[in-house]
Amino acid sequence: MRDAVRVLLGALADLAPGRSVEVRVPPYGAIQCVAGPRHTRGTPPNVIETDPRTWIDLATGRSSWADAVNSGRVRASGNRADLTPYLPLAGRTPTAGAAGEA
Repeated sequence: MRDAVRVLLGALADLAPGRSVEVRVPPYGAIQCVAGPRHTRGTPPNVIETDPRTWIDLATGRSSWADAVNSGRVRASGNRADLTPYLPLAGRTPTAGAAGEA
């Protein structure tokens, strides 16, 4: 499960490069993604946290973002903390211009 979570987090980071949203899947990993204002210190304003099984289900399309949020399996705070445009990850390609972003 650890490897699946990390691979899927990496795929999200490739698909939605940036540092405005932090996605946490304890205890296996966390990434920053989504273009926008860069967060550098303290608790980020846009945080998403979920358990490993829910993250795998979201990333593979077995569960919808809305269902996971509404059921409390995903905790999301901040105005950018919505991964609906990026999920499921299957068949997606990185965003246009991603190569030029730092």
